[in-house]
Amino acid sequence: MHYNNQQKNQQPATSTMNIINKQPVSSLGYDFIPKQYIPKGKDEYYLRNIQHRSKTKYRNLTTAEIKILEKNDNSSDDWSKILVADAFDAQLVKRCSFFGLIRIGKLEPWFHEFNNLRMPVGLYNSTIISCDFGDNVVVDNVNFMSHYIIGNDVMLVNINELATTDHSKFGNGVVKEGEKESVRIWIEICNENAGRSVLPFNGMQAGDAWLWSKYRDNEKLQEQFKIFTDKKFDTRRGYYGKIGDRTVIKNCKIIKDTWIGSDAYLKGANKIKNITINSSPDAKSQIGEGCELVNGIIGYGSRVFYGVKAVRFMLGSNSQLKYGARLINSYLGDNSTISCCEVLNSLIFPAHEQHHNNSFLCAATVMGQSNMAAGATIGSNHNSRGADGELVAGRGFWPGLCVSLKHNSKFASFTIIAKGDFPAELNIPLPFSLVSNDVSKDRLVIMPGYWFMHNMYALARNAGKYQSRDKRTDKTQTLEYDYLAPDSVNELFDAISLLEFSTGKAWSSQQKKAIPEKEWRKKGKQLLENEPQVVNKLEILAEGFENSKRKTVLIKTSEACQLFKELIIYYGTVQLISFIEKKKIKSWAQLQKSLPANATRENWKNAGGQLIPEPAIKNLVRSIQTGKISSWDEVHAFYQAQGDKYPAEKFKHAFASLLEALHLTSSRFTKKVFLQLLKQAITTKDWMTTGIYQSRAKDYNNAFRQMLYETEAEMEKVIGKLKDNSFIQQQQQEMAAFTKQVETLQQLFA
Repeated sequence: MHYNNQQKNQQPATSTMNIINKQPVSSLGYDFIPKQYIPKGKDEYYLRNIQHRSKTKYRNLTTAEIKILEKNDNSSDDWSKILVADAFDAQLVKRCSFFGLIRIGKLEPWFHEFNNLRMPVGLYNSTIISCDFGDNVVVDNVNFMSHYIIGNDVMLVNINELATTDHSKFGNGVVKEGEKESVRIWIEICNENAGRSVLPFNGMQAGDAWLWSKYRDNEKLQEQFKIFTDKKFDTRRGYYGKIGDRTVIKNCKIIKDTWIGSDAYLKGANKIKNITINSSPDAKSQIGEGCELVNGIIGYGSRVFYGVKAVRFMLGSNSQLKYGARLINSYLGDNSTISCCEVLNSLIFPAHEQHHNNSFLCAATVMGQSNMAAGATIGSNHNSRGADGELVAGRGFWPGLCVSLKHNSKFASFTIIAKGDFPAELNIPLPFSLVSNDVSKDRLVIMPGYWFMHNMYALARNAGKYQSRDKRTDKTQTLEYDYLAPDSVNELFDAISLLEFSTGKAWSSQQKKAIPEKEWRKKGKQLLENEPQVVNKLEILAEGFENSKRKTVLIKTSEACQLFKELIIYYGTVQLISFIEKKKIKSWAQLQKSLPANATRENWKNAGGQLIPEPAIKNLVRSIQTGKISSWDEVHAFYQAQGDKYPAEKFKHAFASLLEALHLTSSRFTKKVFLQLLKQAITTKDWMTTGIYQSRAKDYNNAFRQMLYETEAEMEKVIGKLKDNSFIQQQQQEMAAFTKQVETLQQLFA
């Protein structure tokens, strides 16, 4: 027994003890900045004094006030270092230990109430080291509080540790004086190999993260982005943490190196370290129970609550993390929600939804308006000896229930994926498609245009939902929510070409006398436009959609091709109608003069949810390389300028698309053609509105939907009446208004 105890108490030869740095208690609260980092002629408070913007005139304590403070069980290493405002009531400070320079604003005999927390103004039961307080604060049971600047009417109750170090970066990817480059915090977005890492910074837009992660072969650009980030922040040591006016923090354990805006609410968090929490009266942010947040930035008006774990992350404005979500090495864009599930190494553009505990997203770039269903697994389905590859998905990405996808994969806009375990990498260039794994026939099946044929209600409702939920106070980037926009319309053109080519090839394969490959698209176009019954009998196969030897079958090809052409024409016509309304055009002659003479359909890029013409993006990159643009603020000014130009640029694209779909030049765009387009637009809008109603009506007419209810009245009480559906009513009203608008134009231009 003696031998065992002796062995137990021996330290291994290679162990390293904790280093406890012992200093005189008289130095507690001083020497916050190491002397070598204090500029000549300055003291350790020089940055603190810059940060402390209060107009309060402070004074020393009176002898009477010191006696009251001591009587109330307070102590200070030096009472002369405690400065107070004139309206300071010493009776409102009890059982506190002060060290270093302390500045206290007004303390008046009030109590504050917030969410049923009622606490008297004053400082109680706390250890406070070198802090500044605004007017009428509530500080009670803060066990250790050091180097913070506190705003007016702040409430701090039951906090274990609230501290700032001299090298605090508040979540920004910079290094302070004397620090090694190795301590710099990078966010490893888009893949697990850190090959697309970016430096987080307060104010970072989704477009910034996309630009930085995308052009990795442009070393000069990459260097400039790092310089921009370093220039944005002061690398001097000695900045204090800040807590803005009216912020309430209660029942939290550790808050360290954190910068918190005004009107925030933190309750029950376990750990918040190296974080910026943006908050304002118009966009209040909240952190809730059990959360652990390390190395991140939280946007205005965001909410993080109920056991969330987030490390090396950026959370956009008006977004939510909740119910145990894990967000690691990822950027989550504005107006998004992630709950329960796990997201790693991803760049997610605005308006993303992921609500289910067994959803998993890894090593992906998801371009917004996306939704991850329960059980969907994107990534960590290894098909190589290395880490995961990457997945890139256009707007409207919707992997369905229990979908499992392999990297590398790529999807066009508004791709929906049916339940299934997909055995190989996918490249789906057809927008608005349903992708299915047909296990019984061992084939991949693609239905182009699925949304318009079978789920128009969800497609239209989502567009309106995203717009109504956009509560950002900072709209530096103009976000596009319409499903018909330059990115998706360009994909429609590419899809039509692909469908024509594949149809011609299928017909050629079926014939005894095959036609040359160069004729396939021409033949396919002829069949799709004039002989749909022939097309419907063909087995139309696509190549390059799946990394496997099995078939990829395209279904409903004829309907999809006709639909895509109609959508392009509708898009162009609607934008033309909008152009006429905005420009207040009253005659055909005036319209002709206003139309672009040489409209061309350009490529566009989705830069963080903002659609920008590719030539403008290339110009931005050149300007950054040459130094013409030399800061993130100037990059953001570019976004704003492009947002201002977007309606005009979108119209040019729409008009060019319209002419291309009609096989017309600007000179051949006649009044007769225009009037026919107006008539066709009403027809298209009508079938869309009807489709919205019919796709929702299926939920009422399906026998398996009805079987849970004894009567129709019971069903309507539970799920509401179809005729009372507010979205359907809205769409019907919009249809009536659109019809009236078009009829007015028909009369005007007749």
